[in-house]
Amino acid sequence: MSSAPAIPRASVTIEQYLSFERASLERHEYVDGRLMAMAGESLEHGIISVNLVNSFATQLKGTPCFVLSKDTKVRSGLGIVSVTSSSGMFSYPDLLVVCGEAEVLDEHRDVIINPVVIAEVLSNSTEAFDRGEKFHRYRTWNPTLKEYLLISQTKPQVEHFVRQPNGTWNMREFTGLDATVTLTSIPCVLKSADTFDRVVFPDNI
Repeated sequence: MSSAPAIPRASVTIEQYLSFERASLERHEYVDGRLMAMAGESLEHGIISVNLVNSFATQLKGTPCFVLSKDTKVRSGLGIVSVTSSSGMFSYPDLLVVCGEAEVLDEHRDVIINPVVIAEVLSNSTEAFDRGEKFHRYRTWNPTLKEYLLISQTKPQVEHFVRQPNGTWNMREFTGLDATVTLTSIPCVLKSADTFDRVVFPDNI
């Protein structure tokens, strides 16, 4: 049995990152030469993630769109990637949707470059990144991305960001288990009762 590769300590190129990541037993996101190990998820995070995949996959059956789960990498960057560069982001969204044929980075077919919808389940360790730098890069460097969802795991709340024709993004917040989010780029309706099914929230929310 081969051992896992050592995590590179210095700034690494995209080529080095992909080579390392494809041999690693753990997942790491990549931002401008830096590797960020992904922490384990809470019970609530895991339940919500599975609920999202089930809901989207069921509704997208028979359509040109399909859902991929959190083990699929997404590259955020325009143009032909230079593997010797250290500029760009590779991430593992909790959920992503592709419509039509999946566009991939290379022959390994493990990096998607044409997401239409991305959903992230928030946690204490990742919320600032998911709201800030990650979303900035998603909306700047993924022209196919039309909608972005941020889902809380501590309360029944979904934030729905939609790209407008002029390139700006509008956000609506949906709170409560009776809320319903209607996506505009794919034929899906996200019911909070389904998204948060089996999640136990604190009594004081």
